[in-house]
Amino acid sequence: MSIWTRIAEALAALVRGEPLSVVFERLRGETSPEKSIGFTIAVIALGAKMAKADGEVSREEVTAFRRIFTVPDGEEAHAARVFNLAREDIAGFDAYARKIAYLFNPEERRLCADDHHVLLDVLEALFQIALADGNYHPGEDDFLRHVAGIFGLDDGCFNAVRARLVEGAPRDPHDVLGIPHGASIDMARTAWKRLVRDTHPDVMTARGVPPEAVHLAERRLIAINAAWEELSGREAA
Repeated sequence: MSIWTRIAEALAALVRGEPLSVVFERLRGETSPEKSIGFTIAVIALGAKMAKADGEVSREEVTAFRRIFTVPDGEEAHAARVFNLAREDIAGFDAYARKIAYLFNPEERRLCADDHHVLLDVLEALFQIALADGNYHPGEDDFLRHVAGIFGLDDGCFNAVRARLVEGAPRDPHDVLGIPHGASIDMARTAWKRLVRDTHPDVMTARGVPPEAVHLAERRLIAINAAWEELSGREAA
């Protein structure tokens, strides 16, 4: 059974008039919530809320969901229904973000740049949707920074993701690796190795990233390796 069929079943359980956010509450109430379903609905729902952050919904932003999730033929309607339910819900994006944060981080602990977590994967997916039209609008930056704060992700997390993905953003290699400026080369090496390990498809799947979306990490890995090469090159010089 595909993830899209399972999502369709979760949506079918909604009583007429119930908002999409109820799905997150029901997943949270399960003994072993299906994280891949939660991840996929979270990205699509928040992506729908973000789609107007730059003042318009572009074709590229909508089709970005297909690139991120590789929606197979015949399953588009399930993804479209999630998108439309979120768009139609009068609740603000912050209400969605809080339910998603609690689903994946029920202890509400603060997360930092060296603590890779599924919420960081959700944030990275949202960045890639924001960048799908080739522009990174200030409204999208504000939206994503706010979401990161609700998720409990610190400034180091947000700056690291932005540095990895946004062309033209400040891209200090220390920010990309999530380490303090002036960190030793040994600390940089440790951070690089940890991030490469956390980007492995098996590790991402275990965190709850569905196999259809694991390729999200490709751009992250390129930036991580480039940051390490820059820092190790400085040391060698």
